[in-house]
Amino acid sequence: MRIMRSIILFLAVLFAVPALGQRRKQSDEASVPAFTEGITYALPRSGLRIYVEASKEIHEPGPYAQYATQLLGIENVQNKPSVKWSITDVEIESFSEPDPNHVYKAIGETASLISLTPSGCLAGINTGSGELFTVSDRTLTYIDKPIRNNSHDFSRFNHNPEYTRGDSTTNFRPVRMSTEDKAVEAAKRILESRNLRYQMVAGLMDEFHPDGEAYRESLRELKKIEEGYLSLFTGKARYEKQRIGINFIPTAASEKGEVAFRFSEESGVLPSSNVAGKPVMLRVEHDKEFASKFSKLASSQNPDAGESGLFYRMPVTVNVNLIYELNTIASTRIVLPQFGQVAPIPEEMLIGGYSIEIHPETGAIKSVSKE
Repeated sequence: MRIMRSIILFLAVLFAVPALGQRRKQSDEASVPAFTEGITYALPRSGLRIYVEASKEIHEPGPYAQYATQLLGIENVQNKPSVKWSITDVEIESFSEPDPNHVYKAIGETASLISLTPSGCLAGINTGSGELFTVSDRTLTYIDKPIRNNSHDFSRFNHNPEYTRGDSTTNFRPVRMSTEDKAVEAAKRILESRNLRYQMVAGLMDEFHPDGEAYRESLRELKKIEEGYLSLFTGKARYEKQRIGINFIPTAASEKGEVAFRFSEESGVLPSSNVAGKPVMLRVEHDKEFASKFSKLASSQNPDAGESGLFYRMPVTVNVNLIYELNTIASTRIVLPQFGQVAPIPEEMLIGGYSIEIHPETGAIKSVSKE
């Protein structure tokens, strides 16, 4: 009986060991991940560099602004200092960079055939060691130092003496001139300058200028004198200009409009995050029907399509508009790869000596040739 039990135990262990080894082998195989070696690359996308030039007008009221209507009949003269910014010029250009939303991995033997740009974008497949076109980078300049117009102000201007000669009523002592008296004198000189110009043009003067150039120079000087005195009533304006560069990457949200930057008449160009200014919207319009047609024709019936990990993109041309207060202030037509469709490169073109060149700035196929 004891011998029989020993035989049964031996047979149980004998059959259990292979099964245990098999389970351990399966478990070990399942725990070992399968790695696929390859080369990672990206398709490109386009960004926009927006250069905005803004002009700052600083108005300084004239010292005699309150007398402009009374003495010269000029209405609505500004009598308080003011600052006003305005957008004077906008330029838009594009730049290319890798698209973080479209990063792929070429695997297998095809990974040894690809060529990449310095930024890691796909440039070609089986193109050899020849020189490939690469997109050159351009530094974005941000000029925050204003360009000044050195127009002088009224701080050192005084067209009349502070005092005038007195008479018997003041025991011939000098009398300080009031602001109103100075304004009256300035108005008189404006009218005198206008009258002299009229007499010269109408030929009412006793003597004529010896030549035409002297005549024209006299008119210019009289005009300059008149404008100088007139500014004492209407004020002076000086200007500062500012040129600012902004980087912007259009996305799908740009179709409805995104805030590119903000603008304030008091502060000028502001970042998009600064709600002190009104938004300047960037809107992208593209032909969705074109993209849909490409997507249908580029689709493959091959079940192995895309297995090698090589893709290209068909970019689309879009209209880019900058809109401020419902008015379009800048518009351009440009190619944006990220609005196009991505498709796999046919697997049969990856063998048999095919050479495929890619436009690095758009990800589109440039040429296909067979050696």
